[in-house]
Amino acid sequence: MAYESGDLDATLAAAAGDDPALLGELRVAFVESAEKQLDLLKRSRCDGNWTVAAMRLKGLAASFHAEELLIAADNALDSAPGEPAAIRSIETVLARFSGKPSASLHT
Repeated sequence: MAYESGDLDATLAAAAGDDPALLGELRVAFVESAEKQLDLLKRSRCDGNWTVAAMRLKGLAASFHAEELLIAADNALDSAPGEPAAIRSIETVLARFSGKPSASLHT
């Protein structure tokens, strides 16, 4: 699946206006928030915690028009808690957003 950051970038640019420093800060805040939800998802051991973390991630993705992350979070909702494929999918998307190799997101 090809990564297209257009919607996310457009959303961040609209919020930051002509301030490139603010744009960078918003991108970092988005990625950090998503990584926090990914961490909660990874530590989930029951359906309830898994669902809450996936829904928060999905909500964050929807708020910032991050379609690929929205799809990955939606897939996690359809998966069993701890499903490695669902976690890897989210890690891959976040690695693209942050510019980090996906292996650096594995904890």
